[in-house]
Amino acid sequence: MRSLGLILCWISFLTLSISIPASSDDQFTVDGTVLELTDSNFDSAVSTFDCIFVDFYAPWCGHCKRLNPELDAAAPILAKLKQPIVIAKLNADKYSRLARKIEIDAFPTLMLYNHGVPMEYYGPRKADLLVRYLKKFVAPDVAVLESDSAVKEFVEDAGTFFPVFIGFGLNESLISGLGGKYKKKAWFAVAKDVSEDTMVSYDFDKAPALVAKHPTYNEHSVFYGPFEDGFLEEFVKQSFLPLILPINQDTLKLLKDDERKIVLTIVEDETHESLDKLIKALRAAAHANRDLVFGYVGVKQFEEFVDSFHVDKKTNLPKIVVWDGDEEYDQVTGIETISQEEDHLTQVSRFLEGYREGRTEKKKINGPSFMGFINSMIGIRSVYIIVFLVAVIMMLRSLGQVEEPAGVRTAPASRERVDQTTSVTEGETSEHTPSDKKED
Repeated sequence: MRSLGLILCWISFLTLSISIPASSDDQFTVDGTVLELTDSNFDSAVSTFDCIFVDFYAPWCGHCKRLNPELDAAAPILAKLKQPIVIAKLNADKYSRLARKIEIDAFPTLMLYNHGVPMEYYGPRKADLLVRYLKKFVAPDVAVLESDSAVKEFVEDAGTFFPVFIGFGLNESLISGLGGKYKKKAWFAVAKDVSEDTMVSYDFDKAPALVAKHPTYNEHSVFYGPFEDGFLEEFVKQSFLPLILPINQDTLKLLKDDERKIVLTIVEDETHESLDKLIKALRAAAHANRDLVFGYVGVKQFEEFVDSFHVDKKTNLPKIVVWDGDEEYDQVTGIETISQEEDHLTQVSRFLEGYREGRTEKKKINGPSFMGFINSMIGIRSVYIIVFLVAVIMMLRSLGQVEEPAGVRTAPASRERVDQTTSVTEGETSEHTPSDKKED
């Protein structure tokens, strides 16, 4: 009987344990601090909160350490929003199995889970800018603006990291679908009862009109219709990028989701004053050729990327090509460079005419494909390979067979000593570049 009683008590204990799981309130204390997640509560956290921002970090990572106080400062502000955003972090070095499962291959990796749907975050990391950026994801799909002051406040609150689309005199129903579909890419609003002063400031003279504004590039476009049969959506999709896009490690990521080909102009130095005339010509051409993306890049600013287009010291610059965004580009026969002596717009127009007529020579880019180039920004596996090679060199050197190559330094004995030294400009999006990433 005693044994039977013990068995019944044990069954009762198990039943009670199964029937009364820990509630989310017991499991997570949301008080404006950064939650520390583990492999056992990660899935629960993602499913519990509508919007949770997770920092996958490693204790030895220098950028991770510098990010910590920014997250601590942003967490209480985001927790007080009408629709709160929870900030959490997970030691991906310690919980490496989970990190591999969700394909975390660099530190820090920042992910926003919106209703369980993950999106990698490439935005700013300073606390105030981080807050402004993340508020986008809990804002209404389409804001309704009833006055000039409401329009001004909406644009100011939107910040500079997303394009802004405002429909003046447009029915909200025309934009609501686009606002929901492209919420991750832009701000959307409809404005009513605005003054002529606002119309002048946004450079349109009649309604209905949809204004696309890029605060980062101080640029905007106006669409007067037609507003049906897909024309409105096509304009929105083509306006996610500015008319002229400077190519760098940030903006390359923007091109991944754009299917248009890129008219790429390669210059010696993006900051040189002589570039202004060329940019004006390219912008004018971009207005008339919205089916193409127009971009420019400087050898001085992004040499490793420019090398892919067979540019060397003998190449006459500016060089202009049409790039497919991946492995190939078209060179227009007879119009390979832009001369400083001739009108720039005339030359760009001739180039586009030659491209449209098929007077081109197709070339393979020099080196990896575009996706390969993006992925080659060193991740964790690459670091292991480098460490392994250094170890082999040191072993061979100790045997007297080879000499240590100049510039190669011995890897630290443990990862706890490894730190990242590349600085991140305040307010800027930090890059997952070789010096920023360390392998798991």
